[in-house]
Amino acid sequence: MYEFHGDKRRYFEMAQKVTSKHIIPFLQSNWTFPDAMTVLEIGCGEAGVLKAFTDLGYICKGIELEENRLEFAREFMQEEVADGRVAFLNKDIYDVVPGRDLGVLFDLIILKDVIEHIPNQEKFMPQLHRFLKPGGRIFFAFPPWQMPYGGHQQVLPQKWASRLPYYHLLPGKLYPAALKLLGVQANGIRTMQEIRATGISIERFLRVCKASNFAVRNAQYYLFNPIYEFKFGIKPRTQFSFVSALPWIRNFITMGVYFLVDSFDSKK
Repeated sequence: MYEFHGDKRRYFEMAQKVTSKHIIPFLQSNWTFPDAMTVLEIGCGEAGVLKAFTDLGYICKGIELEENRLEFAREFMQEEVADGRVAFLNKDIYDVVPGRDLGVLFDLIILKDVIEHIPNQEKFMPQLHRFLKPGGRIFFAFPPWQMPYGGHQQVLPQKWASRLPYYHLLPGKLYPAALKLLGVQANGIRTMQEIRATGISIERFLRVCKASNFAVRNAQYYLFNPIYEFKFGIKPRTQFSFVSALPWIRNFITMGVYFLVDSFDSKK
């Protein structure tokens, strides 16, 4: 585990910076934000992403299943909560009624490093239509499952278990056996297995999008994920175009992807 994984304030600030410097410019590269835009982040964690949007004057909501993470969000955004620029909801997305629980529909929905943790993505993704205004858009960012650290092993406290690439791709029982050999305890192995069960490739994401009546309006593939600039001091770098065009192969050497989608019947 790297030091910043346990430092909630630092993680909050990194999320804010990567959003301001990379995510918002990506969104605005082919889309003009609506006036008085409303923003919803699903799986908002400590809400560093939303901080970048409230700083621009937009009204934001965050949904998060882990109440302890929302405690940090409310602490880090005390002023924004007090003046109504942001509000948080601790609830399962399937149980949320937008009009009753959130009060509005949204121009932009954000799922940053979230979709790869959600079980049954085919069931989940169509739910997002309930939260969108007509013409609204959804931003996804995630690491393809087959990339070197797509198993999220970097969060493990054991040194070698957290730094070895690709071993999350070992088949069957070899993966938990490797984790055990590397000193990972039973609860850590269970967590890694859960992540394995929901990991998503680029191709699977695109299939689920299409089946859920969403069309991709903009996409960016990264050789070096923009968040690495703030985690490791590695300058972001977009993927080579010929690699981005190679289905499946790109999953193994693309550290992160950004997608902006909307309903098929929305106007570009």
